[in-house]
Amino acid sequence: MIRLNMLLLLAVVICALGVVTSQHKARKLFQDLEAEQDRAKQLDVEFGQLQLELSTWATPPRIEKIARDKLKMRTPEAGKVISATAATGLSAGGLAP
Repeated sequence: MIRLNMLLLLAVVICALGVVTSQHKARKLFQDLEAEQDRAKQLDVEFGQLQLELSTWATPPRIEKIARDKLKMRTPEAGKVISATAATGLSAGGLAP
């Protein structure tokens, strides 16, 4: 009878240790999950800020200013501008009349 009681006591202790270990792992995993969710929120905020910055950098007035200042580009004179429409096409000798 004492053997059976000792065996049952050992089984209960092993089960209790298993429960404690599994609860500790579950808490640790939950903490990791919350930390990763916080990191995801931070990355979403940073992504929004980067999109806003990108849209600011790509505005037409800024591009025009860079073209004028750094690349020394200018608007062509009205007489030197050639425009094509969908009705005109290219012929073998150049532009079609």
